[in-house]
Amino acid sequence: MGKIRIMDEWLSNKIAAGEVVERPASVVKELVENAIDAGSTSIEVFLEEAGLSSIQVIDNGSGMDETDAQLCFSRHATSKISKEQDLFRIRTLGFRGEALASIAAVSKLKLVTSDGESGIELELEGGTIVSKKPGPLRKGTEITVSQLFYNTPARLKYLKTIQTELGHSIDLMNRLALGYPNISFKLVHNGSTILQTNGRGNVQQVLAAIYGVQNAKKMIPFRGETKDYTIHGYATLPEVTRASKNYISIFVNGRWVKHYVIQKTIIDAYHTFLPIERYPIVVLYIEGDPYLTDVNVHPAKLQIRLSKEEDLLPLIENTIRNAIREHMNVPLAQKKEKKARPYSEQMNIWKQPSIDGTKFHSIVERLTGEASVVNESTAAEMKGDPATEVQTEEWTYQKDEDAKDNGDEEIKDMAAKNGLDEPLTSEGRIDQQKKEPFPDLEVVGQIHGTYIVAQMEDGFYLIDQHAAQERIKYEYFKEKVGEVDPNERQSLLLPLTFHYSQDEAYILKENRKALEEVGVFLEDFGPSSFVVREHPTWFPKGFEQEIIEELIEQVLKTRKTDVKKLREEAAIMMSCKRSIKANQYLTKEQMEALIGDLRKAENPFTCPHGRPVMIHFSSYEIEKMFKRVM
Repeated sequence: MGKIRIMDEWLSNKIAAGEVVERPASVVKELVENAIDAGSTSIEVFLEEAGLSSIQVIDNGSGMDETDAQLCFSRHATSKISKEQDLFRIRTLGFRGEALASIAAVSKLKLVTSDGESGIELELEGGTIVSKKPGPLRKGTEITVSQLFYNTPARLKYLKTIQTELGHSIDLMNRLALGYPNISFKLVHNGSTILQTNGRGNVQQVLAAIYGVQNAKKMIPFRGETKDYTIHGYATLPEVTRASKNYISIFVNGRWVKHYVIQKTIIDAYHTFLPIERYPIVVLYIEGDPYLTDVNVHPAKLQIRLSKEEDLLPLIENTIRNAIREHMNVPLAQKKEKKARPYSEQMNIWKQPSIDGTKFHSIVERLTGEASVVNESTAAEMKGDPATEVQTEEWTYQKDEDAKDNGDEEIKDMAAKNGLDEPLTSEGRIDQQKKEPFPDLEVVGQIHGTYIVAQMEDGFYLIDQHAAQERIKYEYFKEKVGEVDPNERQSLLLPLTFHYSQDEAYILKENRKALEEVGVFLEDFGPSSFVVREHPTWFPKGFEQEIIEELIEQVLKTRKTDVKKLREEAAIMMSCKRSIKANQYLTKEQMEALIGDLRKAENPFTCPHGRPVMIHFSSYEIEKMFKRVM
């Protein structure tokens, strides 16, 4: 007896459902795309428990008669293609005829539809019609999917939280609304409206509904074409960025697709305009002959192949880049010619002032010029660190009689001029036992305003002052962030306002408690905006808004609550903002205080980013370099 047999239809439908229906958002995608193909001008989606309980899609499209309504649940039943050649000129979103059969196979489904002349109502369980009766004559279709995966419990355990599953559906509806601004979309979850567009065909109005009015105002239009492709869309100015590439939406002939090469090309168009690991919001529409696209390469039709990419990619990059350049209103700063720094300044800005301040032996004779740029190795270490800005202020010191009597005051002025007027100590920390003994160092001097030179019997040490204080401040802020004291809050004279899309706002509202535990107190300010009226007193001065934005971005990026990780990120971020930078000259007392605080740190040998704080040069290594030993 042979081993090969024809698979039962109900079983093949379940297998197909595994490819087409991954989660509730997959159901929403297939049903809404069918509604779009039916010529609808209004589509409403109602979700209960992110679609796990119920998904209802109502449209005003062409609808179906009784025959089509029953036939549409058969596998590979389609009105889109009838012969092989039709595969090469597909302009509809659906064409395979798998969606309804696959969805019905793993759910309980109700269909109410009418073509305006007759109406029918069907109920299905596991793909089988269990009820049929006449329906209302309202033109359009209403499909309700309930108890998704009720007969495939193994699929249920792989679904994420309600918040995560809802996020996927919101993201999908946002893309479809952007792809079809001429259709009115409405998304309601548990009775609360999350997205609503007017269907007037204005893309900027849709952008405002999704990303907020303020962000939509900062999106610039672009357009370009070749003999095969026409592209157009909107892109944000460089001042508006996100931490994820997920805000780049690509549409090819009306179909939202994921295309890594095109996404990378869009990011390349922003090269040198955006900080590292920051990305723009871009909506790109690509239109071309359907013969140039192959949409039949992915079960969910999310990926496509394009012909003549070698012409399309430069068009995208150049068009977006030129649009950005045209709308940038901040001129590029002219590069100043570097002046050589005197050797005495490179060695140190101070020369052994006495402790009692009676005599300031020698302040360097009239040092004028820019602070030197951080060397390449230091720049590489600080890559992506917005706190490591290079000071370019000119310093001028006059050698006169007053300097002798006011040496300490000049040192203090020097420190204040470079943002070091606050003590370099971190109060309230408890000494802890170290795994490795911290060397008993004697400060010798400073190199390039960046590295502290210290010595002891076995050689000398180079200490990165930024990394050192980063470690000190990190441990200080880690303790502070661990328990936000209500008494340590400061009200803002002008509240800070933040605008986000509806799905982002939903995530932030769900994670509001976690944000409050790290000092971010969000108040609702409209459907998708927030206002901050106070912050902890220990937030780095001048960086309050930046800190809050980055903490919010961290929550949006992970889409889940992880208070421990959020506290860690907050402590690292604030320690970096508050720490002294490269090319900042310190007095001997400040260097000694810094090393004293470093000695008390739990881990004084690396900064929060894992970079070394100090490097040791042994006496033996030095003697070998000078050939004293062979």
